[in-house]
Amino acid sequence: MPDSRDEIGLVLTGGGARAAYQVGVLRAIAELRSRGDPVPFRIICGTSAGAINAAALSAYAHDYRRAVSRLVRVWANFHVKQVFRSDVAGVMKTGAHWLLGMASVGFLGKRDAFYLLDRAPLKEMLREYILPADIQRSIDGGFLRALSITASGYSSHQSVSFFQGHGDLEGWSRSHRKGARSAITIEHLLASSAIPFIFAPQKVNREYFGDGSMRQIAPISPALHLGARRVLVIGNRHRGDSQVEPRISENENPTLGQIAAHALNSIFLDVLEADIERLERINKTISLIPREKREAHDIALRHVDLLVINPSRDLGDLAMRYAHELPRTIRILLRGIGANTAGGSGLVSYLLFEKGYCRELIRLGYRDALDKRDELIDFLASAALTDSVSRD
Repeated sequence: MPDSRDEIGLVLTGGGARAAYQVGVLRAIAELRSRGDPVPFRIICGTSAGAINAAALSAYAHDYRRAVSRLVRVWANFHVKQVFRSDVAGVMKTGAHWLLGMASVGFLGKRDAFYLLDRAPLKEMLREYILPADIQRSIDGGFLRALSITASGYSSHQSVSFFQGHGDLEGWSRSHRKGARSAITIEHLLASSAIPFIFAPQKVNREYFGDGSMRQIAPISPALHLGARRVLVIGNRHRGDSQVEPRISENENPTLGQIAAHALNSIFLDVLEADIERLERINKTISLIPREKREAHDIALRHVDLLVINPSRDLGDLAMRYAHELPRTIRILLRGIGANTAGGSGLVSYLLFEKGYCRELIRLGYRDALDKRDELIDFLASAALTDSVSRD
């Protein structure tokens, strides 16, 4: 079993169909490993669509190349109908339910969940593709230390990281976020990936949960709490998004699609960037304090090796090139709320579970990872670290 100082964590973020980008990065890493090697990340943390990829990796942690091959096979051949109902009857049913619910809120005795699309097909696919027992076998075999799946509680207003792992791991509690030991099930994956208003909330134990990216103020934290000494983060925000866009004069109100895209970008993209900046500031501060002084004053903070891989292209812009692959019913629905404009392209990118777009993202992730080939090799090297990390 690897030295505890060598634990490498993997953080897979949310983003619906954008999670195909993660698969491309993982595929490039697989080529840097020998055939039959286990997953190099013994701590795997996933949120939203990243939770599904995380669970799939964990279930086959004993054979990394095989695990990635399975992911590539699924994502490269995706169709919307495998994720949510796109037939006329299905879309009309959920659409009418959503409109009726919005119009009658507060007047009807029963409170039904508001959601635009029915994910029944995804639930069935997950039950066939990911077996919870395989995750425990990976842990028992020493190939996996922990799997963490984060979801957002609608009643408690907490970001909950459900984790399954070695018996010595303990839960944690911080402001509006906690870690809770739990056997990971399909329900956890559905809860973590339930994009608000678009997909139905999922009940886990006593509470209904929604997409884990909501209220997740510290996306990297679960990996550190579970013992990671180094962390690889695969994001889905274009590297150039940090540049300030010029303001333009507008004469029309934003469409519902533009507002939805803006809200989802805030949920899926902004918080991770803030957490990365926070960790980098802590690392810089620690570098200025000699180790002996940190120990003398009982300063718990320690340096964390962090590697981030983000797309070299805007995934929303790429989505517009493949939007025609969506089923006609979904195209009409998105056109009706203005998601077919440049400002609404972000919404399309989260729902575009079609193979043309997914394959493009896999290729992009693969190229972006290979551009950091030397960094990845150094990062995944087995040399033990001398510092421990903060669990805050």
